[in-house]
Amino acid sequence: MADEKEKKGFFKRLKEGLSKTRNSIVDSFASVFGASHIDDDFYEELEETFIMADMGYETTENVIDNLKKKVKEAHIKEPLACKELIINIIRDQMMVDDSAYDFENKKTVVLVIGVNGVGKTTTIGKLAAQYRNAGKKVLIAAADTFRAAAIDQLKTWADRAQVDLISHNEGADPAAVVYDAVAAAKARNTDILLVDTAGRLHNKKNLMDELAKMRRIITRDYPDANVESLIVLDGTTGQNALEQARQFSNVTDIDGIVITKLDGTAKGGIAIAIQAELNVPVKFIGIGEKINDLQRFDPSAYVNALFADFDEDRTEIDMLLDDYKGDM
Repeated sequence: MADEKEKKGFFKRLKEGLSKTRNSIVDSFASVFGASHIDDDFYEELEETFIMADMGYETTENVIDNLKKKVKEAHIKEPLACKELIINIIRDQMMVDDSAYDFENKKTVVLVIGVNGVGKTTTIGKLAAQYRNAGKKVLIAAADTFRAAAIDQLKTWADRAQVDLISHNEGADPAAVVYDAVAAAKARNTDILLVDTAGRLHNKKNLMDELAKMRRIITRDYPDANVESLIVLDGTTGQNALEQARQFSNVTDIDGIVITKLDGTAKGGIAIAIQAELNVPVKFIGIGEKINDLQRFDPSAYVNALFADFDEDRTEIDMLLDDYKGDM
């Protein structure tokens, strides 16, 4: 019951955080759905609305093409009848299979990647705390040895989460940290080992070699462990976050996406773009600094938060539509 209350509180804050994006979308929808019929102008206005929400051109085109197909199949004539069609199209393409979280119930090494400043360290701390509170044995490895103070920051979060940290001195070989962390995880019968990795796109070859070396060590020394690679992205950076994900996906496998800082962003559509264009599921989203401000991704709740809660509260857009039609 407490978990359900916590989840509702989280997505209430998510909806508040996405208000800038949502207000822009709802204002545009009032114009789009106030049209008298479905034509090229209708689809162009929809396209503009989605691109302004940072859904990206490719993702927007896919949604529009899908909508056109469904409109034709159902012989829909009224623009307003497309409203829930659009929401369902976007929601369906963002659904995350339950198997995406199977790694949480296995002996797993989680490689956490991403550029500096996206919230990588705090994400590791929050995951560590949540897994520990769920009764799992958790260990953190400080394998980002290049950035000044990275190890100290991770130590602070490890202490806060009440889990152990495996670390070397600044400038040490990251693979050596992973080697020691894997040995410790095996010896302590650890459930989940969270590995912080270098946050620089300094050189694609160096980055690829570094991550590949870590994977070889894990595979060789911990063959029974599952390896999960999560990329952390800053939701406020919009298309830049998508580009970062593309670059990392070119040099390493990515199993899931964590999008942080979704509180107060005007670019809330980026979660839709990233998942659709990379074909990698968004698994976690974050909206603040507290331990519980990182949660599993819920596509239905997210789309509702982004598009004015159509399923539960239709009054906002309906009032705007009435106002729009009254001005025509």
